[in-house]
Amino acid sequence: MNDIAGVQAAAGAQAAVGAQAAVGAQSGRAGQMAAADLMTAISVLRRAARRAARQAWARQPLPPAQSELLRLAAARPGITVADAAHELRLAPNTVSTLVGRLTGAGLLCRERSAQDGRTALLTTTEKAGRRLAEFRDLRAELADRALDRLPEQDREALARAVPALLRLAERMEESP
Repeated sequence: MNDIAGVQAAAGAQAAVGAQAAVGAQSGRAGQMAAADLMTAISVLRRAARRAARQAWARQPLPPAQSELLRLAAARPGITVADAAHELRLAPNTVSTLVGRLTGAGLLCRERSAQDGRTALLTTTEKAGRRLAEFRDLRAELADRALDRLPEQDREALARAVPALLRLAERMEESP
């Protein structure tokens, strides 16, 4: 059973509970199940989008951690390795390894800070900018095609959910 079928089966099983679930919807357990289902659906969507883009893209894709670091460096030129590690929730030595690989591939520049020669500042190369734009555009095109095949009510529900999902991401980043 693929990821999507598994989530759909879980959703169907949850719907089959019917009235019992409606009665317990206010309980913490029902909220936890809804949160778990939401996180599972988001994970499934991310994996499906990644697989679709990798299959459609002519180039060799970057591993997810390298892609995330590259996108971060593009969004925040001059970010330090330590700040990137903090932002990505990775160990500094892991980010240093990623920086080495991306620098070797000609996608990232590492320059010494004028204030502190021990600090490396990260910026993306033009090659990286083109690669990121191509991948972003491809993912958007693939998502657009998939959205076009959904019923109108699903497209509307997804459009309405975007602001709430962004707020959820912000809350999850806050300290507990």
